Amino acid sequence: MHVTRLYSGDDGESHFEDLEIEVGGDADIGRLSSPIAATGLIFRETAPDYDYDWHNAPQRQYILMLDGSVDITVGSGETRRLSTGDILLCEDTTGRGHISRAVDGQPRRSVFVTLE
Repeated sequence: MHVTRLYSGDDGESHFEDLEIEVGGDADIGRLSSPIAATGLIFRETAPDYDYDWHNAPQRQYILMLDGSVDITVGSGETRRLSTGDILLCEDTTGRGHISRAVDGQPRRSVFVTLE
């Protein structure tokens, strides 16, 4: 299962990395990953005019995109669009951080799964 990782590099800038979460087994309920310990669950609705300049993630967390899209820009200037069904692992808790912007004036709904 594809996950986009957002992390702080040794250069103090944020970067993207593509990860694959391994799922396996032939369980009757589907293929599963290993458990990942979480500390909380936060539901979020973001306004259609959301435009958040450079900021850090408040803690390590997965963001599960339920509905809508967001453009995220990292220190190198690279921008990626995350949309419904995408998974983001935010780990840029230090350094300059990233920029987040709403796409096409549409609201967004997501779930934050906070990690230790």
